[in-house]
Amino acid sequence: MDDSKVQALLREMHIDGWLLYDFEGMNPVARQLAPLPAGGILTRRWLYWIPAYGQPAWLVHSIEAGGFRDATEPLHTYISWQSWQKGIRTLVGNAQRIAVEYSPGNAIPYVSRVDAGTVEMLRSLGLEVLSSADLVQAVEAVLTPEQLASHRRAAKALLEIKDAAFDLVRQRLQAKVSLGEVEVQQFIMNQFATRGLETGHPPIVGVNAHAADPHYAPNPREEAPIRPGDFLLIDLWAKEKAPGAIYGDITWVGYGGDAVPARIQDVFEVVRQARDAAVARAQAGVQAGEPVYGYQVDDAAREVIEKAGFGAYFIHRTGHNIGVETHGNGVNMDNLETQDRRRLVPGICFSVEPGIYLPDEGFGVRLEIDVYVGKDGVEVTTLPLQNSLIRF
Repeated sequence: MDDSKVQALLREMHIDGWLLYDFEGMNPVARQLAPLPAGGILTRRWLYWIPAYGQPAWLVHSIEAGGFRDATEPLHTYISWQSWQKGIRTLVGNAQRIAVEYSPGNAIPYVSRVDAGTVEMLRSLGLEVLSSADLVQAVEAVLTPEQLASHRRAAKALLEIKDAAFDLVRQRLQAKVSLGEVEVQQFIMNQFATRGLETGHPPIVGVNAHAADPHYAPNPREEAPIRPGDFLLIDLWAKEKAPGAIYGDITWVGYGGDAVPARIQDVFEVVRQARDAAVARAQAGVQAGEPVYGYQVDDAAREVIEKAGFGAYFIHRTGHNIGVETHGNGVNMDNLETQDRRRLVPGICFSVEPGIYLPDEGFGVRLEIDVYVGKDGVEVTTLPLQNSLIRF
């Protein structure tokens, strides 16, 4: 993390400083961003303070100060709980407005990492506690040119692997050789390995009613065979095996035959229109130089689905931030699970993946693409768009 960049952001936001706090790994944001010493033992509470003006500094327990002997920042220590609180006041000096990993009402769980008791204690010291959500996004979710390039390469590979997976299904059915969800999943995993990609979880390969389970996980005990006349959903995500590499994440759907049932075709069209409405909402705002918030993009997609009568069957947010993790710490396209009021800022990447899930009818449709926000507009990085069902 570039502390000078953070300090410029703090001054722009009229915040006196950013207090990164952790205890036993409860705040992964702090652990990722603070310049923790390698090999140090950290079993007690610690703080890393970045003031809007001046030099950052540490507050750590005295028994763990030895691990910071090579730190370039000033080191403050504490022993008792009383000296912990006094140490905080000394650390932040005259600051009044401070940012921490806190979200009012837990509106954004990705950054709501500091416990309520610690927030209460900070307020008791006369500090105004503000959310660091926008700071986290600016520092962690804005991609460098190198990261964007890695995302593009991952996205290109995923689209090719997706084509290969549907080709495998098509060839097997034409040859009348059986295959199931797990075999297709393993085929994709082998493709990842061959191309030097890694993933935090195997892909979703869902047939018929399994496609109506948004987080279905194929396994040998429950897998379904793939047959002519079946509906198939494939959701795959991966990144390059390199520090700082960024994920790609896509979902495509297909049908095993030429005569697509009208119901499946109708639902597909609604989801496609919802996807395109979300992208259009983001594009219009960014091009106009207007602030666009995550919840507004979700609203655009959800409105299409609700008007078509499927609102009750769209049971997740429209999209999530994409970063070094599949679900990053930047803005989500969400006004359902949370109301994400963070802005779409240049340099972030996110998914757009509306879905309609109809388990009683034996299928579910989700179409997922990735979007990058540039200075003058938004770009779909996973072209081509799926505008018709893949036939296999």
